[in-house]
Amino acid sequence: MTRHASVLLDAVWPGRSYPLGATWDGQGVNFAVFSRHAEKVELCVFDDKGRHERQRIELRERTDDVWHCYLPQARPGMAYGWRVHGRYKPEEGHRFNPNKLLLDPYAKDMVGELRWSDALYGYTLGSKRLDLSFDRRDSAAFMPKSRVLEPAFTWDDDRRPHIAWQDMVIYELHVRGFTMQCPLVPEALRGTYAALGSLPVIDYLQRLGVTTVELLPVHAFLNDRHLAEQGMQNYWGYNTLGYFAPETRYSASGKVKEFKTMVKSLHSAGIEVILDVVFNHTCEGNHLGPTLSMRGVDNASYYILNAAERRYYDDFTGCGNTINLEAPRALQLVMDSLRYWALEMHVDGFRFDLASALAREAGKVENLGTFFAAIRQDPVLSGVKLIAEPWDLGHGGYQVGNFPAGWAEWNDRYRDSVRSWWKGDAGAVGELAKRLAGSQDIYGWSGKRPHASINFVTAHDGFTLADLVSYNDKHNEANGEDNRDGSSNNLSWNCGVEGPTSDVQVLALRERQQRNLLATLLLSQGVPMLLAGDERGNSQGGNNNVYCQDNATSWIDWSPSEHAQALHDFVARLIALRRQHPSFRRRSFFRGKLADEIDSKDVVWLRPDGPEMAQPDWDDEHVRCLGMLFSGTGLIDVGQRGQTERDDDFLLLLNAHHELVPFVLPARNAAWRVLIDTALDFGGEATVGEERYALQGRSLALLHNTREDLA
Repeated sequence: MTRHASVLLDAVWPGRSYPLGATWDGQGVNFAVFSRHAEKVELCVFDDKGRHERQRIELRERTDDVWHCYLPQARPGMAYGWRVHGRYKPEEGHRFNPNKLLLDPYAKDMVGELRWSDALYGYTLGSKRLDLSFDRRDSAAFMPKSRVLEPAFTWDDDRRPHIAWQDMVIYELHVRGFTMQCPLVPEALRGTYAALGSLPVIDYLQRLGVTTVELLPVHAFLNDRHLAEQGMQNYWGYNTLGYFAPETRYSASGKVKEFKTMVKSLHSAGIEVILDVVFNHTCEGNHLGPTLSMRGVDNASYYILNAAERRYYDDFTGCGNTINLEAPRALQLVMDSLRYWALEMHVDGFRFDLASALAREAGKVENLGTFFAAIRQDPVLSGVKLIAEPWDLGHGGYQVGNFPAGWAEWNDRYRDSVRSWWKGDAGAVGELAKRLAGSQDIYGWSGKRPHASINFVTAHDGFTLADLVSYNDKHNEANGEDNRDGSSNNLSWNCGVEGPTSDVQVLALRERQQRNLLATLLLSQGVPMLLAGDERGNSQGGNNNVYCQDNATSWIDWSPSEHAQALHDFVARLIALRRQHPSFRRRSFFRGKLADEIDSKDVVWLRPDGPEMAQPDWDDEHVRCLGMLFSGTGLIDVGQRGQTERDDDFLLLLNAHHELVPFVLPARNAAWRVLIDTALDFGGEATVGEERYALQGRSLALLHNTREDLA
């Protein structure tokens, strides 16, 4: 490490206003920070470990509200921070306080950890006037520091896998929790980027068959004060401190290049990397939160302030504040961050947390607003995968089906309909059929295709699959909120006993229900998303909100068991089946009729006694059994060049009733063969020799028939 922090940096050149942040050019470092309302900006230089402030340099150059300088003696590894002077007028939206050291909003690397102290607040805690007071204590000793990054990295011939949307199988995982108990990884590496990029873990992902990993937030984030004081951690990471730096808690080496190496390794195995990103709010919270970065740099430019009372924030996220993407520089920060992760870190796409908040203009959701227009015209970001969590907590925030072209969405209506069906709820059949077929009613109206629907039954937020079939109620007592946190509307069923049991029949039913839910997910049209660990029967003990449980409760249990191995093999078989047959990953919605067969339909919904479902059947709330027959001929626009492909005919049978149903099979020249039956334990195919199929209670079966003209 160059001993730059032990000597004064006496040469200060004007530098440039772009790019923002600290940029090493091989000879020196350019520093630039935006602040429209600041009156003075100081660059604070620290020793390499960020413990002692060595020098303050006042920036005298200002171009288009960007303060900048160039230090020819500075080198990568230099720790620094900002002090920004200006008015402290909360009632006007300004919260400048030069006593508070600020993290660079564009910091690409950090050193040190935040230690909670009252000195981190711009006002004096305990003051009778709260945020109207002004705190003069220096916060530097308690703050992490920005660090100049050496960006050089040997990517060799790394290329994005470019998995077609319809071919994707997404695997949502937590970098730390996925490998903390994984015996495949050396103990010293567990819970890190290095572990996720290791050969044994990649081999596991490949054998399972997933194409894409979706990582819970890896942007540098903050552990909430109330959690720290209770000895807990913000485990999920939806509390962003910096939008350019990888979270150091997940790094075995403490170096940014470890993240790059992980991406490179996953790409070499043909696996995509998608990041869950949180651009709707920051960790600075509401008007009583700490001053750590953007609040002190230019509060009025970065956040949506209440029009009537500018000391307060408009909170559409439930986290205290909302980033103002109507402001050009706030929008630029988000766009620059996305481009940085796409270009410099080689990630393949993004899942946007509470994405409706990004669409708000003048407080209203505008799905074709500024942010989406910026994304669509961007030559980099228009070419990566974009997934929205299509809601926020504000009025009009639920926007499932309304995001612009080019965006896919988490489809919570899929989740709820599949859960309701297998739970045995009344009147669930019509909604289920729509979700199985790709949710054309939600996405077809705007010209989108089935892959716009990201189908999921479970996700990080809520029950795991094993808990979904083991608990009627949440059990979040360990979170310290008297079980008030987390959703109470889980659409779960414990199969007769709440929680752990030794009852053989209950355990068998739970295992079957897990297979039912997984098979439904992986055989539906749209893009399936698995929650990591569900393929092993991972449990969180009934806790459906493990955001603060950085321990064995939330970490995936890798303990070997016969059930875990059998479920894993079942999922791997389903994914392989999906990959082998284009019928399960159509690019176009079912049209009702085949192009070359006037009297035939590409999908037919069947009653157990044989006839097609009619409107009275769809309206019958007692229906618990359904057949979905879809043709393998005329699969329009499936291939790489848009050609018509052909496949077998498939019959998907779903019985949510507790009793056996003799399902009448459609007539075919050749015999039907069973590929999957969640009530049976077999790994191959079985020929059905009768006109009816004995569909066991609470089970799913998949049959196929090879047409003579395809033989």
